[in-house]
Amino acid sequence: MSLLTVGTMAYDALETPFGKTDRILGGAATYIALSASYHVDKSNIVSVVGADFEQQHLDLLSGKGVDLEGVQIIPDGKTFFWKGKYHTDMNSRDTLDTQLNVLETFNPIVPEGFKDCKYLMLGNLMPSIQQKVLDQLPTRPKLVVLDTMNFWMDHFWDDLMVALKGVDVLTINDEEARQLSEEYSLVKAAQKIMTMGPKYLIIKKGEHGALLFHEDKVFSAPALPLAEVFDPTGAGDTFAGGFIGFLAKTDDISFENMKRAVIWGSAMASFTVEKFGTERIAELTIEEINARLEEFKNLMSVDIQLV
Repeated sequence: MSLLTVGTMAYDALETPFGKTDRILGGAATYIALSASYHVDKSNIVSVVGADFEQQHLDLLSGKGVDLEGVQIIPDGKTFFWKGKYHTDMNSRDTLDTQLNVLETFNPIVPEGFKDCKYLMLGNLMPSIQQKVLDQLPTRPKLVVLDTMNFWMDHFWDDLMVALKGVDVLTINDEEARQLSEEYSLVKAAQKIMTMGPKYLIIKKGEHGALLFHEDKVFSAPALPLAEVFDPTGAGDTFAGGFIGFLAKTDDISFENMKRAVIWGSAMASFTVEKFGTERIAELTIEEINARLEEFKNLMSVDIQLV
C-alpha cells in the first residue's frame, strides 16, 4: 500500500548523560521512513534539505525503499539543524540551537506519482505546511495521521485547528494533550480533542507507554523497561513510522488492528533510544524485532481468575 511521509530531514547535535555527538542524521521524516521500512518495501517522502545533506544519508533512505523524488535539495541552502541537551531523567531537555535554514521557506510540492497515496503521515511541521500537502491530493487518503507539538499550539493555533479537521489520527504526548484540550485528565482531554477533527487520538507517555482513544474505547500499551536509554530523540517519530507502516502493510484501520499498530510503534521506538540518532533503527534484523515484540506480548499477557 502506498505510504507518503511529509516531514523534516535534518542534522542534530545531542548531549545526554551517556555521551554526546556532533552532527548526526535526524529529522521526523527520516525516523518515520526508516521505521516504516520494516513493513513496506517502498514509501515516498516530501521534504527539503540543503546542499550539505550528505549523499550517504540519501543512499541510506533509498536503500530502504524510500523514493526521494519529493525531497527538494536547495543548492545554496543549509539543512535544518537542532542541538539539544537532555537532563538526567531523559524526559526533559534544553534546546541549545535551532537553525531552520531551508525549512524557513519550505513550500512542499507533492510529485504526481505520490498523489495517489493511500496512507499519509504528516510529520511534525508547521500546520500550514501540513495543510498544503493535504490540499495537493486529489483524492483523500484512506488514513491521514498528523503529529504536532506545543510550539505550533503556542504560535500557530488557528492553522493547527484547520489542519486537525482533515486528519484521522493525531499523535501527541501527554503534556501536549493537556495543553491542546485545557483538560488535566487525559480521558477528558481525548474526548475534547476528538471533537476538533481526529477520529483517533494517540497520547504518547514516554517511559509510561501510550494510550489509543476512539469514541468511547481506550487501549493502553505499556512501554518496555530498558536497562539503558542513550538518546530519546526521534522515539516519537519512530513510533509513528512503526504505527502507520504496520497499518499500510495490513491495510486494516479497525480499532483492533490499530491496537496492534501501537504495539509495533512502541517496539520500534524502544530500539531507537538504545543508541544515538538513527543508528539503531537503521540496522535492525527481523529476529531482533520479533524478539522485542515477544517481550511486549509477555508484558501484556496475564491469566487472571474472576471472583
